[in-house]
Formats: sequence, C-alpha cells, structure tokens
Amino acid sequence: MSSSWIERVSQALGLRLAAWYLGTFLASTFVIVGLTYGLLASSLETRDHDIIQSTLREYATRYQAGGLPALARAIEIEQRSGLREPLFVRLVGPFQDVLLYSLPETWGAFDLAELPGGPNDIWGQVRARDRNAVLEVATLPLGGGTVLQVGKTSESRDQLLSNFRRVLLMGAGAAVAIGIIGGIFLTRSTLKPLRDLRDAVQRILRTGQTDDRVPVYGTDDAADELSGLFNAMLARITTLIHGMRNALDHVAHDLRTPMTRLRVTAESALATNDPARHREALSDCLEESDRVLSMLTTLMDISEAEAGTMKLHVSAVDLAELVSEVTAIYEDTAEDAGVGLAARVSQGLVVNADRDRLRQALANLVDNAIKYTPRGGRVEVDAGHAGGRVRIHVRDTGAGIAEHEIPRIWDRLYRGDQSRTTRGLGLGLSLVRASVEAQGGTVSVSSEPGKGSTFTIDLP
Repeated sequence: MSSSWIERVSQALGLRLAAWYLGTFLASTFVIVGLTYGLLASSLETRDHDIIQSTLREYATRYQAGGLPALARAIEIEQRSGLREPLFVRLVGPFQDVLLYSLPETWGAFDLAELPGGPNDIWGQVRARDRNAVLEVATLPLGGGTVLQVGKTSESRDQLLSNFRRVLLMGAGAAVAIGIIGGIFLTRSTLKPLRDLRDAVQRILRTGQTDDRVPVYGTDDAADELSGLFNAMLARITTLIHGMRNALDHVAHDLRTPMTRLRVTAESALATNDPARHREALSDCLEESDRVLSMLTTLMDISEAEAGTMKLHVSAVDLAELVSEVTAIYEDTAEDAGVGLAARVSQGLVVNADRDRLRQALANLVDNAIKYTPRGGRVEVDAGHAGGRVRIHVRDTGAGIAEHEIPRIWDRLYRGDQSRTTRGLGLGLSLVRASVEAQGGTVSVSSEPGKGSTFTIDLP
C-alpha cells in the first residue's frame, strides 16, 4: 500500500464528505427559501384579494343605499384622501352599458372587454397590453342585471416579489459560498483523526516501533474514541512484546548455567564405565531438567500475568480455609527449621480470586519467610478487612531486607545478599507480584534488617 494511494483514498473520502455536506446544506437552505417565498407570495395575494373583496362589499352597500351618486361620491372622496390603495371600479348596467368607470392612469392599458360581466360572483384577470401586469377583478351582482366590479393590479405585488427574488439569489450565492467553506472545514476537521491514525500506522510500519501514539483531542466523539482505542491496543502490544523480549532474555541468560551443568555431567559420565557413576549422572541430569522446566514454567506464568493474558478462574475463596491449607503444607518444613508457624484468620472472610494462583502466591511468601528466618524465629500469617478490601500479612522475624534491595526483590532472577547462600531461582517474588496484580490486587513489603519483614497482599 503506497503513500500516494492512501493519499488519493483520503482525498476522495474528503471530497465525498464535502459534497454530501454541501448538498445537504444547500438542499435544506433552498427548501427553507422556497417555503418562505411561497408563503410571502400567497400572503400578498391573499391580502390583495381581501382588499378587493372588502371594498367590493362596501361599494355594493353604498350603491344599494344611495344609488349611483352615492357610489361615485364615495369613490371620489377615497381617491382624494389617499386612504385606500388605487382600485379599478366599474358598474355595468343590465344592458352591458357602463354606468361608472374608474381606472388609475398609471396602471397602463387593459382590454376590459375580456372581463366577464355576467351576474355570477366570479374572479377575472386581464393582462396589460403595455407592461407585465395583471388586473385581478372581483364581480358582484347587485340585482336587476347590474354588476359591480372592483379590481387591483398585481404590479406592486410582482415588484415586491421581484425584489425578494433578487435578495434570495444573493442569499443563495452566500449560502453556496458558506456551504463550500464549511464543507472544506468540516471535512478537514473530521478526517484529521483518521489522517493522524494513518500517519501513525505508516510510522510504525516504517520503523517497527510500537511506542508511537495517535493524538487524542478530548472531543469524546467516535473518531477520538477510535484514536484512544488504537493507542490502548498499541500499549497492549508493546507490553506483550516487551514481556516476550524480557522473558527470552532471562531464559537465554539463566538457561546457560543449568545447560552447562547438564553437559558437564553427561561428559563426565561418558568418560567412565562405572554404572554407579552413570546412575548418579542421570539423577543429576533429571534434577537439572526439573529445575529448567520449573524456571521456564515460572517465567511463562510471570510473562502471562504481566501481559494480562493469564487465565484466571475467579471464584469465592474462603481465606481461613486457604491459609490453613498453606500452613499445613509448611508445618513440617517450619518444624525442621526450628521456626514457629502460626495463622490468625477470621472465619467467613471471603475474597473473589483465583484460588490456585492465590494459594501459590501465599505459599511462596510463607516458604521465603521460613527459609530466611533463623532457628527460634517465628512466622505469622493473618488476614482481615481493610477499607473495603482484604489484606493478608506474612510476617517473619528473619534477617530482613536491606533498604537498597527492596525495590529490586520483585525483579526476575534477582537474588539479594541474604539469599545467595540458599537454593532458589529468584523468581518467587516476581511470580507473587505478577499473579496478585493480575487479580486486581497489590503486594508490598516493609522490612528492617535484623528484625524481620512483613509482606502484604491487598485484594479487592
């Protein structure tokens, strides 16, 4: 996948987003403008018709009350006062003779012969001969074959609508410009997290380093969430890779000694024909093989726990029962070492954890406590509630740990000055911490050289 191809795809997606945004924006704008224009045109037409009809009824009342003179006088007074808009008025007699006629000179020429003059209440329209205007006329029969006609030209209404159309065209042009600019801005801002993601993937593919990250802008939208998930995935991958590398480094380093012993033992056995020597060599090889297998198993467990891939079988664990099992296992060992072993756990103290992993961690701590406590010393195990959590203490009266060694005792294969004289792999405490943290807990230690140590397991 080349960079230019990705760029083309990104640009094509941006064009599609911009086109969709512009189309949606313009469509909604034109719908609103069209509805506004239609509503305005309808309102103006209704207003003109209302004026015509109200005037028609008023003139009909005057004619019926005072005849033709009263109607003519009313029209003359209104024209002089200017209180009413100029209107066309015509009174047609029963023999199609025009009894009264009034038409503003500024309206232009209309062929009034086209107007209906019958006895029916109807609307009629006549187009001007010299301009783009329409005369809208309402006809009302007055009885005896006489009809009254009142009309109004649409020229002022058309002029207002024409001005409104020009304003709408200017607004439409501005809407197009805003839509284009907004589409470009929206597209760039929307696709920026995707471009950041693309650039991060390209850098990772180019360098092979998974410590690169995608910027997260804190907008809490889908693109920002995708960036956060991608960073979390990279962090998980980085942790797994570092765990694998560390495990391989430790295995490569620490297998050298047992494998060398195996080779030396086998070579020594091959150099002699003594069957007893052969059996002793095979026994030594078997012991070293078990040691290597134990080391590999423990290292893999630690790596799985640290990488978050350790399989846990969580269930309700009765701590009183679990501690009793562990202390029962080490009673004989403690007795042989001349160390007192005691446990104090309240009945009914339950924690949700992997029983086997928790027992393994607790057993490692008890084993270490007995191993580094001199004869006549004492090891105690107790557990209880602490602020909504369960806390397990393993105390001893042993040699303690030097302050400068405490941060390193959790490292794989690290063995302090006090532990170099005892047999071990240097993996027990690393496994304890990894196993406890995999279950959502923590493990810590407080120690004073010459007075003993206290290891604390804190579980949710």
